[in-house]
Amino acid sequence: MKAIVFHGVGDIRLDTVPDPKLKDDRDVIVRLTSSAICGTDLHMIRGTLPGMKEGTVLGHEGVGVVEEVGKGVRNWRKGDRVVIPSTISCGGCSYCRAGYTAQCDDANPNGQLAGTAFYGGPASTGPFDGLQAEYARIPFANSSLVKLPDGVEDDAAILLSDIYPTGYFGAHIAEIDEGDTVAVFGCGPVGLFAIVSAFQRGAGRVLAVDGHQDRLEMARAQGAEIINMNEEDPVEAIRELTRGAGADRVIDAVGVDAEAPKSGPAAEDNQPTPDMVEKITEETNRKGDLWKPGDSPMQALEWAVQAVAKAGTISVIGVYPPTDRFFPIGEAMNKNVTVNMGNANHRCYIPHLVDMVESGAFDPRGVITQDEPLTDAISAYKTFDQRKSGWTKVVLEPSA
Repeated sequence: MKAIVFHGVGDIRLDTVPDPKLKDDRDVIVRLTSSAICGTDLHMIRGTLPGMKEGTVLGHEGVGVVEEVGKGVRNWRKGDRVVIPSTISCGGCSYCRAGYTAQCDDANPNGQLAGTAFYGGPASTGPFDGLQAEYARIPFANSSLVKLPDGVEDDAAILLSDIYPTGYFGAHIAEIDEGDTVAVFGCGPVGLFAIVSAFQRGAGRVLAVDGHQDRLEMARAQGAEIINMNEEDPVEAIRELTRGAGADRVIDAVGVDAEAPKSGPAAEDNQPTPDMVEKITEETNRKGDLWKPGDSPMQALEWAVQAVAKAGTISVIGVYPPTDRFFPIGEAMNKNVTVNMGNANHRCYIPHLVDMVESGAFDPRGVITQDEPLTDAISAYKTFDQRKSGWTKVVLEPSA
């Protein structure tokens, strides 16, 4: 089969690889009908999520049709349409039963303390071959897959695999109350769904921060009040819009590969020291032009702490690698800030979101900007990585 395969930092290829096989009675094989490129995939390619194993198939977003069923799987049969949650969960351990499916005790073969297992990730997450392929092996299929009704088409369903539930998770752990003012840093796909989810959970206002006008326009279309970090200091803008108090809840939907402001007042305070440059370069294994002094991996977190109101809540859903060791803890403590963070418990939220989409309560497809065949994925990756205007969410068609 054809698949997008990791060969090294900055080196991915469209390869012909063996078709996946059942390895456990609880496995199924899914024929992928839709996949996607996510910002998290870029973390692996850039080296900011280290530890990738050469030969791993990339991708953690997938929709497809069940082709083969392990003898221990009682609820699926060949021909069922399913959405694949990005994080893998067994459904039986105490964490899964409590809804913390991203912290499953059994899914990660590296052990209970190894952390979240997901498709197409570093060795520490499994590794499990990913979903940017024609076929995929799905472990713990009886409890992890979610059935798709006929009324939810692939172009909507693919957004339910990761980015919509991640945005919804971010709004949930932000502890949004009715009428709250919420600030969202980052208007990529996850940030856009965090905006939607904040309104769905009762937010009165959402203030959206980004440096790309096309993404800000998409945020405005969702009802957010937009702040361009290249034109004004986002923290000062949030304080001005909240009569000096700051936002009740803040969501960091950016993560480690934050962009520094290119101009404006905020750019002047964002130049890392030489020691910081050396430390970041060493820890993240970036190469050549994959990272430039002036980018700040902690920028979104610093702004979040500065922009949140006293006794407010910060939700961190942007991806940070285990090697990161920074957080403005003193400033957060002195404001009595609550910080909630983590990988999204996808399987916990997807059934509810499927129902919302099927009922017509919300159509998520407006975030899609490109639809490409899997065979064009490498060029799509390059353009997406450059943050070209108009490239917000790229859907891939493995069957094309």
